[in-house]
Amino acid sequence: MMARMAFDVHPQLLRALRAVLETGSFTAASERLGFTQSALSKQIGALESAAGTQLFRRGPRGVEPTAAAQRLASRAVTVLDQLDAAARELADHAQPLGGRVALGGYPTTAMDLVPRTIARVRARHPSVEVVFLESSTPVQIRRLRAGRLDLALLARGEGLPDWDLTGIETEPLPSGPLCVAMSERHRLAHLRRVPVAELADEEWVAGRGARGEPQFGAWPTLSHPRITAELGEWSTRLGFVAAGLGITTIPSLAAGVLPGGVVALPVADPAWRGRSMVLAHVGTLTAATAAVRSELVEIARAVADREA
Repeated sequence: MMARMAFDVHPQLLRALRAVLETGSFTAASERLGFTQSALSKQIGALESAAGTQLFRRGPRGVEPTAAAQRLASRAVTVLDQLDAAARELADHAQPLGGRVALGGYPTTAMDLVPRTIARVRARHPSVEVVFLESSTPVQIRRLRAGRLDLALLARGEGLPDWDLTGIETEPLPSGPLCVAMSERHRLAHLRRVPVAELADEEWVAGRGARGEPQFGAWPTLSHPRITAELGEWSTRLGFVAAGLGITTIPSLAAGVLPGGVVALPVADPAWRGRSMVLAHVGTLTAATAAVRSELVEIARAVADREA
């Protein structure tokens, strides 16, 4: 059996290939990379020798990539991206990110998403200090505009005001569905998804918080829910739920940190349009703030996937 040919080339040859494919000519590619056209041609020639096949056809209309060039380029992109990522990580190691990042969020973001994010940032970027300020959405918007927050987690959607976000940049974050939390002994606890009709006669433990916070209690589309308790703190609400004194709504963001004896289930309700979470900021992000944003996005996606 014939041994496979070793394909060991300098990364610059792959960059030359990518530049020619992206610009469509040797002249434009050489200008982009800062080489003479002759030097670039030699790099492509060396890559063709290593590959053992022709990568470009020269003609009166310029150069046309062969199928081999296209296939090699698809691999080259991955290789070059990994090398660039390694260079960034080495640079961060030599000159670690540093600075203070003020992050705001509403209460349920503080149950799982925010602490996991802060822990991840501390592990990966020890010189970045994240300060968390829990507050309602309107307070966060004021703090963003005043420069007191660098990033803010805001709630939007059905049942919430249409906030004025003029001058504030936002991006959606995965947040998962709204769920119902109940005792594991509850008659519905064995279901994978609860039909909304089953909730009509349930007793509810309702939330009570500041204006602008998403309120969690009875299922939003029920017309006349039976409220047995109205409590401000999540720990108290979930204590009532664990004791079987009622059920409550809870976002997927918090479903992973429920106390023992409590389960969270999604609800099948076509009338519920849902709520969403956005990450907001004003102006250009610093390197430290961008690092915190990256960790928030990654962990929010993991939480949403877990509860999907």
